[in-house]
Amino acid sequence: MIERQHLRIIKAIDTEGTMTEAAKSLFLTQSALSHAMKKLETHFDVQLWEKEGRRLTLTQAGRSVLGLAQRVLPQFEHTEAQLRRFAEGKQGILRIGMECYPCFEWLLKVVAPFLKTFPDVDVDVRRAFSFGGLQALHGYDIDILLTPDPLSLDTITYTPVFEYEQVLVMHNAHPLTEKEFITPDDLANEVLITYPVERSRLDIFSHFLTPSNCTVKQHKTIETTEIILQMVAAGRGVTALPKWLVTEAKEKHLFECRSLGKSGIAKTLYLGHRKSTEITGFVDAFIQLALTHSG
Repeated sequence: MIERQHLRIIKAIDTEGTMTEAAKSLFLTQSALSHAMKKLETHFDVQLWEKEGRRLTLTQAGRSVLGLAQRVLPQFEHTEAQLRRFAEGKQGILRIGMECYPCFEWLLKVVAPFLKTFPDVDVDVRRAFSFGGLQALHGYDIDILLTPDPLSLDTITYTPVFEYEQVLVMHNAHPLTEKEFITPDDLANEVLITYPVERSRLDIFSHFLTPSNCTVKQHKTIETTEIILQMVAAGRGVTALPKWLVTEAKEKHLFECRSLGKSGIAKTLYLGHRKSTEITGFVDAFIQLALTHSG
């Protein structure tokens, strides 16, 4: 029978790579770790890892158990963390995942009043996920997912928060400011600056350049909105951002925006959450507050 300890061990083996380091990370002796896993291997008559010198490599069977560990352990940790907070007299924590880099600026407008309304609830914002935002939400790693690209799942509900336009942003002296709107061919000789996200999830590629079989002269990635705008203001390239974000930028007088295509690229920001959750009250309150703060 697979026990929680087996899942913790198999995950530690995959992370640490050696018996010694895995045992150390779990505060176990090597013999205790080895004995526990040997018992599981004997029960199912299957080998879970192979030795390559000192390092251990998971077999196909081992990776199957690892998959279970990656799905189940976060749920254990989530519930245990809640129990600890209840024991400490705290009411909870709202964990928010983001698949919309520029929306962090908007999120701050919602988090501030939320914290005032719920003084005993903490907020944690996460941008990086092992398996993507939807999997993190479904696996209890986060409670709310901010995304402009919702993927349908029976256990997830999406609430549209506000609509916005994705526009090309350039220095106010850029030659493209003379155009009424931007065509894909216009960007052939441009340096495009974006967030470090795969191209398939960047609207300027997936909804604009790629369908027209066009590309840019150079593609650079930067993590923070502020630095991206500074680069554009310095004439180092162009970028694509929500129009509302550029309108609110402190240096907005330095920029010009143009629609991507005659009809532009219209987007909607959604808040995704599990249909069944122990902190529905926090989630619902956050969503209702978010609906009062459009982009």
